[in-house]
Amino acid sequence: MRTLLIGIDSGTQSTKALVVDAKTGKVLGSGAQAYDLIPNLPPGAKEQHPHTWRDATAGAIRQALRGAKANAAEVKAIGVSGQQHGFVPLDKDGEVIRPAKLWCDTSTAAECAQITETLGGLKKTLKALGNAVSPGFTAGKILWLKNHEPKNFARLASVLLPHDYLNFWLTGEKVMEYGDASGTALLDVRKRKWSGAVLEAIDADLASKLPRLISSDQPAGTLQASTAKQLGLQPDVLVSAGGGDNMMGAIGTGNTREGVVTASFGTSGTIYACSEKPVVDPEGEIAAFCDSTNRWLPLLCTMNVTVATEMMRQDFEYTHETFASKAASVPAGSHGLMLLPYLEGERTPNIPDGTGVMLGINQRTFSASHYCRAAMEGVTLGMNYGLRRLAELGMKPTQIRATGGGAKSKVWRQIMADIFNTEVVTLKVTEGAAYGAALQALWCWRQQQGETVNISDITDEFVTLNKEETAWPDKKNVEVYRELQELQDETSAALRKVFAKHRKFVLR
Repeated sequence: MRTLLIGIDSGTQSTKALVVDAKTGKVLGSGAQAYDLIPNLPPGAKEQHPHTWRDATAGAIRQALRGAKANAAEVKAIGVSGQQHGFVPLDKDGEVIRPAKLWCDTSTAAECAQITETLGGLKKTLKALGNAVSPGFTAGKILWLKNHEPKNFARLASVLLPHDYLNFWLTGEKVMEYGDASGTALLDVRKRKWSGAVLEAIDADLASKLPRLISSDQPAGTLQASTAKQLGLQPDVLVSAGGGDNMMGAIGTGNTREGVVTASFGTSGTIYACSEKPVVDPEGEIAAFCDSTNRWLPLLCTMNVTVATEMMRQDFEYTHETFASKAASVPAGSHGLMLLPYLEGERTPNIPDGTGVMLGINQRTFSASHYCRAAMEGVTLGMNYGLRRLAELGMKPTQIRATGGGAKSKVWRQIMADIFNTEVVTLKVTEGAAYGAALQALWCWRQQQGETVNISDITDEFVTLNKEETAWPDKKNVEVYRELQELQDETSAALRKVFAKHRKFVLR
C-alpha cells in the first residue's frame, strides 16, 4: 500500500492541493479551486471570508485524491500553507466574526503608526520585534478592528492566521507555529516569544486571545472526525504545523540551507533566504521572519508582480504567449519606458499610498510591446530593490530559484537573470508552497514514527531543478538594468509626497 501526503496551498486567488508519494516525492494528483476578493470595498481594503478558503480546500483535496486514485487508508499526513498576515477573528464558539483582512490590505496604515508611536518609534519597535509594524502585518489589523468595529472586537476570543484557521478546521486545535507567527508583528523573532510590549500597545487582553505557539516540526493535531468525513479520509491523519506560503515555498524549493535564495513571482513578489541566525534590518525594510524549519527566513515582499502584468495582458486581450512575444520584441530597458508598479500600494519600499506610474511615454515607446516589457521589467526592478538590501545584510545569492507564474516565462526569466545579475533556475515541481507543505508533513510524520531526520535531507532528496530552463545574466543587459534601477529608485523617492497628496484627492 502506498504512503501518501497531502500538501495544501491556500492563496489569495485560489487553493491548490497536491497528493505526493512519501517514498518517491512524486506528485500523483492535484486539484485547484479559484475565488476572488470581496468586491466593492473602500480603497485599500482587501478581504476574503475564511469559509471561502475552507470550502475551496475541501474541493481541491477531493479533486487531488481522485487524480491520484487514492483510498483513505493511504493518506498519512497533511500540511497546510497559507497566505501570510491575514487576520481571522473568531468568537468564543470558534465562529468567524467578520471577513479576514488580507496581507495586501493597506487600510491599517494609521493603526501601524499608532502602534509604532506607542512603542517609542521605529528603533524601539525593531528592538522589541525585529520587524517594523507594516500595514501588511497582522498587528495593525487587530487594532483596526478595535478602532473601527468595537462591537466585533468585543466578541473577539481568538486570533488566527489563514493557515491556522484551516488547521483549526482540520483538527479542532488552535495553534500557531513560529514561521507564520513571525509575520504578525506580535512576535519577538529573536526569542520566538510574543512581545508583551506590542500586545499591550494594542490591547491589555490580547495575550489571552492568541493561540499556543509550537515549533515547526510539531503536529498541529490529527484530523477531526467531522472534517475527515467531509473529505473522505480517516480521522487519524496527522496534520503538521504548516506555515505561511513563503515559509512553505522555501521548503518546496529546497531553500533549507544558507546560500540558496528563492524568488516567488506571483500576485505579490517575495525573495527570501535560509539563515541559521536572525537577520534584523535596522531600516526595517527586510522582514526578519522565522522559517518553518525552526530557523530564520529574512524576506522582502513587494505587493505588485503578476497583478501588474496580468492587468496589462488582460487589457490588451493577449494570451500569455502573445504577451511574452510582444515583450521579447523590445530590447532591455524598453527604450526608457519604465513602470513604477505600485498598483496596490507598496510594502518594500513601504509606500502604502503608492500608485502605478509610467515614465518615458513618447511616440517611440507608446506601443503595446513596450508596455508589456516595461511591466515585466518594472516589477522585477521593484523586487531587486529588496534583493540588494538583503545583500547589504549579508545574504548574497549564488543562485535564484524562481517560482510562481512569472517563472514560467522564458523572456521573464532572462529579465530576472539580467536584473538580479545572478543565475536563475526553476524547479520540476512548480507549486512550491503546496509541495513544501507536503514535505513538511512528511518530516513531521517521520519524526512521529520515531525517525531522526532533518528537513534538509528530505528536500535534498526530493526537490529537483529544471536545468533546461536556466537563465544566465547578459553583461550588456546587466549594465542597462543597473542604470534603470537607479532611475526607478530615484523616481520612487521623489514621488512619496505626491502619492500622499494624490490619495487625499481620490478619497475626498
